[in-house]
Amino acid sequence: PALIALAAVALLILPLSLALGGKPAPAPGAAQQSLGEALREALGEKGFHLLVWGYFVCGFHIGMLTVHLPSYVTDSGLRAEHGMTALALIGLFNVIGTFGAGWLGGRFSKKYLLSSIYTIRAFLIAILVFLPLTPLTLYVFACGIGLLWLGTVPLTNGLVGQIFGMRYAALLASVVFFGHQIGGFLGVWLAGYLFDTTGSYFGAFYASMGLGVFAAMNNLPVNEKPLTERLKHAQALA
Repeated sequence: PALIALAAVALLILPLSLALGGKPAPAPGAAQQSLGEALREALGEKGFHLLVWGYFVCGFHIGMLTVHLPSYVTDSGLRAEHGMTALALIGLFNVIGTFGAGWLGGRFSKKYLLSSIYTIRAFLIAILVFLPLTPLTLYVFACGIGLLWLGTVPLTNGLVGQIFGMRYAALLASVVFFGHQIGGFLGVWLAGYLFDTTGSYFGAFYASMGLGVFAAMNNLPVNEKPLTERLKHAQALA
């Protein structure tokens, strides 16, 4: 029944997408850049690659926790319903966190917000690993990680549009999101492999903490200034 309900909700995407209308007209005075030119320009920008690696870490965290957190909970002596409740809390608080991240991204530096998200994720995973796992500890972790769960999406997509413009933002955001999917695959696979070979999830959690610190540092060098402004400034200096 749950899968049938999920399929029915997914079918709503079709009429909702048709109601969105056609593509927007290009901004007045905007350069008529081709899709290939936009992609080559993005691939030549260091910040674009940094965003891909940041998204890779996000996917690693989300994939690993979604699939393996319930097993970790029961292996640690709690009941299956504790794991189910933790995932439900993650989903609930994700609603708040995603809207909140988008709101904050319109008012503060997106790269610093991303760096903060990854730093706090690493701290929350450390709480889950190093403190005795009780229902209270688990639910505090779930609420906290839920607030940060998909908060990376509006911030990362916002940075793509801010840096490269909105004409091909959907394409460029999807390329960046490819890193997220690779990270999701690796997070699910590696956690399972480490559990099968060591009998513990601790190796995967340690990797998650390290990757969180890496992503926090990785986002800091991103240049948030629009690329067109940088090019105009360079031409003026020349």
